[in-house]
Amino acid sequence: MPPGDEPRCPVDITLATLGGRWTPLVLREFLRRGQATYSELAAALPALSDKVLSDRLAQLTAAGVIERHRTPGWPPRVRYVLTSQGRALEPVVRSMWEWGTARRDTLG
Repeated sequence: MPPGDEPRCPVDITLATLGGRWTPLVLREFLRRGQATYSELAAALPALSDKVLSDRLAQLTAAGVIERHRTPGWPPRVRYVLTSQGRALEPVVRSMWEWGTARRDTLG
């Protein structure tokens, strides 16, 4: 987003953080695990392409929802860790889960 175009409405701010297909599901995995490697996330979300997963991790990192920790050595190891800001999104994702569950149940 170009500087000065940041959302001001709280709902827009949340949507900007969770925007994009798959972002809430990537966040769901972090809420379940607390931390994960790229490989663990790829295994948990097999329908996600490598490019989309990389993009979502970069998006969530830039938003302060997760942190990227690189361990030196060869090959380098990278672990992504949920931040307190990310943990604060848990009620949002839980509400999405509950709404989706109720909707699924009414659709039969």
